[in-house]
Parts: sequence; structure tokens; C-alpha cells
Amino acid sequence: MQVLPIQTPQIKPGDSVADILAGCFGFSDSDILLVSSKVIAMAEGRIFDLKKIKTGEEALKLAPQCGQEPEFTELILRETERMNGFIASISPFALLTSLKPAGMKTGRLLCPNAGLDKSNIEPGYAIGWPEDPVRSARILRMQLELSGRKPRNPKKPTKPKIGSLSSDSPLGHELEVEWSDSSVSSVSSRIAVIITDSCCRPARLGVVAFALVCAGIDPVQSQIGKKDLFGKPLNFTHEAVADQLATAANFVMGNAGQSVPAAVIRDHGIELSDYSGWVDGINPGEDLFKETIV
Repeated sequence: MQVLPIQTPQIKPGDSVADILAGCFGFSDSDILLVSSKVIAMAEGRIFDLKKIKTGEEALKLAPQCGQEPEFTELILRETERMNGFIASISPFALLTSLKPAGMKTGRLLCPNAGLDKSNIEPGYAIGWPEDPVRSARILRMQLELSGRKPRNPKKPTKPKIGSLSSDSPLGHELEVEWSDSSVSSVSSRIAVIITDSCCRPARLGVVAFALVCAGIDPVQSQIGKKDLFGKPLNFTHEAVADQLATAANFVMGNAGQSVPAAVIRDHGIELSDYSGWVDGINPGEDLFKETIV
């Protein structure tokens, strides 16, 4: 299996991630593309000017406990609410949020700060996840599966409007992004797309990564019924395929200033599929950590 980094220019709001990636890397049939959620969010304009955020009482109370400024804490609370979540615990560095985004069928997502980040963005700003990561993954997959770098009917891309928080918008901005299907011309190969983010693990030091959504690959493979080395059947093992690939890709992508927002897994032997959606979690009653985390 090969893990191939894709180094790109800095991606800005309004950029076409598909065009940039295709211009920096030669995709092949059955490639699995893993791309940072923050890069997709940046292109879609999901950035927030912290100076324009009005804070509430809860944010003012929580900010000193989690080591964040009140404006960033307020944004965490709003994103948590948007994704049907709650604050699971508080550390001196972050808020651990439990989220169930629209479309996620099973379980919940545990992540710091509702997926928001202040790294790899201008000082005074924060960046979140894409508004609809499933849609973003589907469109990116469709665009990259189509060959030809010259458009049939070229259109000038429409840059998204990035606004400030306001009382009539739960996220404080209005966003319209024009996705041009004309940037590609004919079907040539089949690939999969996984949108990822970095994360921490309980009781372990260091950052790994996990898969938010997939398009074109099953995120989990059941091993139930298969036999181990001694012929004993496995009763409950599932391989977290997308999460494992996310961490492998994150090792070459990095989390600092590497300018490697994506990586391709090649020669992997994994069967691609038509799956498209969030990577589901586990039912609370089956969660080994349920008593210690949520």
C-alpha cells in the first residue's frame, strides 16, 4: 500500500479544491483520496471573524475553564447546537463536544471544540467543518472522477461571501458557493473520497486522525464470523477502515505548516463502493467508554 502526499498552494475561499488537487497530482483508478476537512471548509468560506462574535453568559462562564477566549467559546457553543450536540466535558485546553450531525444514523461524534480550530488560519479567525461534509465529499468525488482538465463551458468561480455573526443567522454568515460541473468533461476512473480531521484519543498522548464522511468506500468492515489464527470465529470485531486510512494519511499530511492538505492511498486492495455519508459511531449501550466519557 502506498500513501502519497499531495502538496498544494495555499487554498483560499472560493478556490476549486478539485481543480487544485488535479493540477498537483495524477489520479489513478481506485485511488482513495483523503483530504482535510479544514481545506474544504476554507474553500467554502467557513471561516469566522472572532472580533465580530457577540458572547453570551454561558460562553463567558466556560471560557476561563477551557482556556479559550469568550468569542471562540461562543462559536463552539453555536456549532455544538447546530450539530445537535452538548458539552461532554471540560479540560484546561478545550471543550469536549458530543455531536450528532444531521444525517448521522448511529452513535455520536466526540471531538474537541465542535470541530473548530484556530490553527492554519489568519490570527483572529477560526475555521470549522464544511457546512455539509457529505455533499462536499460527493461533489469532490464526482469532479475528480471525471477526466479532462479543460472545461466544456468555462465559468468564472463565484467567491463565497464571508460575513459576521448576526442575530438572524445561527452561524453568523450567509454562504453561496457555485460548484461548476463544467470543470471536468468525461468519466475516466473511479475513486473514493474521505474527509478527515485530527483528533485525540482517551488516555493517550498525541494526535491521530478520524474520518468524518466517506464517498465511494464503506467506512467500516465487519469481521464477524471470520476465523482467527486458531479457527475461532470472531464475534464482534469491526475494522474501522476509514479511520485507519485517515490516520495513515495524516502522518504524511501533518498538522503544522507542511502545505499537504491531502493524500492518496493507492494499491490498497480495498473494494470501493457506492456508500456516501457520515461515518457512523457506536450505539451508546455497546460503547466500552460510555461511563467514562459521556
